Amino acid sequence: MKPAPLAEFYQEASACTGADLGALLPSGIQQEVGHFNVFKMADLWLPSRPQPTVPYQCRSFYKISLLNGPSRVEYLGLTIEVAGPALLFSTPKMPYQWLPLEGSQAGQFCVFTAEFLRPVNSGVVLDELPLFKADGFPAFQLSAAEAARVETVFQRMHEEMPSDYAYKYDLLRAYVLELIHLGQKQQPATALHPAHSAPARLTSRFVELLEQQFPLESPQQQLHLRTATDYADRLAVHVNHLNKVLKETTGRTTTALLMERIAQEAQALLRQTDWTMAEIADSLGFTDVAHFSHSFKRYSAVAPGAFRNQVPV
Repeated sequence: MKPAPLAEFYQEASACTGADLGALLPSGIQQEVGHFNVFKMADLWLPSRPQPTVPYQCRSFYKISLLNGPSRVEYLGLTIEVAGPALLFSTPKMPYQWLPLEGSQAGQFCVFTAEFLRPVNSGVVLDELPLFKADGFPAFQLSAAEAARVETVFQRMHEEMPSDYAYKYDLLRAYVLELIHLGQKQQPATALHPAHSAPARLTSRFVELLEQQFPLESPQQQLHLRTATDYADRLAVHVNHLNKVLKETTGRTTTALLMERIAQEAQALLRQTDWTMAEIADSLGFTDVAHFSHSFKRYSAVAPGAFRNQVPV
């Protein structure tokens, strides 16, 4: 498991529950392809523990959640109110945050990487499914019967995790695929999404275009779209119109959204790679290290070097 951001999720879960980090990790996962785990929300975030401010703003893993209590899911420019029970599919390409509206939540969720499903010859390509598209609205209200079926799948996951069955991860892959296909069959009848207004469509297109540039995988790779004008030109709208729409739908300007996403990528590169500051600055489109350092500190509150040193390796 890479140090971040999946490790960061476990570190935060450990801090919230008081559980030892090793106790949260599934046994035998080191010998597996990819990563998988399953949790009960009531066990993970106790009312007496501090709640994460941005629980799952990560781009390295997928998550399927069964939400039973009142909560709100905030995507970039979109808000989905969930009364429960509901099924939520989360993709690395769409940053979001989940906010419980009442104390302890009775839901469940599993996390997994794309690599975890690769040993399964299922024909499923996650990012090609409507459930996991960046411009989708992957939240579905469930009937009582549907919720019971999903509960059963999660219960089987929990029962299988501590077992010593030699093929337990193959079985867990089957359970994940069952949830994915349950979600696929829900579309589009019970999708919990607002009307596709022109501003919502433009916002979704902007988000998808933004996320297509990431992750950066080598120092030679560089951002092709770096400014608000670059995005406006690609979306065939005036830069002022794009800025107005994003300000209305997200509360932030185009430039602010761009710089926040670039700062997130910079954090990932500092945590996960040994690239030099100059290589990171150049890949992200900064003219020099000083400019990069100033921008990073503005959005992360610490200098890049200090941030890198804070991350365990």
